Amino acid sequence: MELSRALAKYSLDLSFEKIPDDVKMFTKLCILDYFGSAFAGSNKPPVQMISELINEMGGEKQATLLTGGRSSVLNAALVNGAASHIVELDDIHKASIIHAATVVIPAALAVAEWKKLSGEDLITAVVIGYEVCYRIGEAVSPSHYYYWHNTATCGTFGAAAAAAKLLDLNEEEFIYALGNAGTQAAGLWEFIEDGAMTKQLHPGKAAMNGVMAVLLAKKGFTGASKILEGNRGFFKAMSEEYNEGKITEALGEKYKIVENSFKIHASCRHTHHAVDLLIEMLHERETDPSEIESVIVRTYQAAIDITDNNDPQTQYASKFSLQFCSALALIKGSANLDDFNDSSLWNNETRQLMKKVSVVLDPEINAAYPEKWGAGIEVHYTNGDIVELKTDFPKGDPENPVSAKDLLEKYRNLARDLPEEKRERIAADILALESIGDMTDLLKDFSSSLLS
Repeated sequence: MELSRALAKYSLDLSFEKIPDDVKMFTKLCILDYFGSAFAGSNKPPVQMISELINEMGGEKQATLLTGGRSSVLNAALVNGAASHIVELDDIHKASIIHAATVVIPAALAVAEWKKLSGEDLITAVVIGYEVCYRIGEAVSPSHYYYWHNTATCGTFGAAAAAAKLLDLNEEEFIYALGNAGTQAAGLWEFIEDGAMTKQLHPGKAAMNGVMAVLLAKKGFTGASKILEGNRGFFKAMSEEYNEGKITEALGEKYKIVENSFKIHASCRHTHHAVDLLIEMLHERETDPSEIESVIVRTYQAAIDITDNNDPQTQYASKFSLQFCSALALIKGSANLDDFNDSSLWNNETRQLMKKVSVVLDPEINAAYPEKWGAGIEVHYTNGDIVELKTDFPKGDPENPVSAKDLLEKYRNLARDLPEEKRERIAADILALESIGDMTDLLKDFSSSLLS
């Protein structure tokens, strides 16, 4: 069976009633986590620039912008996708290397609000969107990831699948939507060389393009039926090695969304393993940075490709520097959102400690990637002591989980600028999402909170 058809059949067959209760609850936590990150990112300059642009261009007032106001469904998907990625606290899936929330949820929210659909509809669509993009990401990773940002490329398919479910596309239309989503899949890693704002276009455009593909398919606009496996399709064009079997392996037998990881540090996920270990070390041994002679971080090649930067020049670039994040963890004992600022970036103690951090490839850890995002640290002290620690799973992975209570506190912290009563009401609504009959109720409340 064609792969797009298999994904379409799976998605059309899945109903809210078929989803186990624990998966529904997990999905609501993913949505809550999305809202926290989106709110925290909504006032950042790159997101405000995108929001200003779409307001200048105009659009039907169909869906809520988390930057304030309303615009078209496509514009809402764009802005709300960009907003949720910028603070680097959005969720991640190890095997596919995708931040699904930032593409799937804004696309689904915009459509669900526009069509006045229910919380049950939204939960079902999000489960499907995660399933589709994670499977496609697994099929092309890790080779695809060197040049291409999986969240942007594979995420486009997830946004399309979620929107297609909400708009009740038939099987052929669903296939068209995936075809037209895949041909729009883009997002190159070159932005990281400059710490450029481009990264925020990746999730925003993925969400927007996924919805556009569905709206066109609904009108009969055809798309490639073999966009994944075709001779000039996604797999062959954009990955050196791929595994088609990942698309249908146990499809419908398990739920990929529960493999999701949540972030507790406000930096690239490839830095979290080292940050975790260094904070763990500080809990066991109080350390003054002046006592450290050198730090060696052993990890996998992708982490080196993305985060081996010993001289970040901007706050955003510092989030993609293993050297900076390691030094920050040793000095602050944390890597929270508030820790990343110009004061930390240019602090002389931080800059000097960064020079003592080296990042090296560990063949054993590299061989286990991307199933395990592991690292080992060696901290060499000036008195000759050496501390060695290793982990396979950063905090927040399913194998090293955070609790629902932890995620609620994370949301509260990220949404701390909201009045407490409104912040708590929004969280309560999301955690009881299946009881909401019309998504405009939730989004109207959230929009008014931003504007108050």
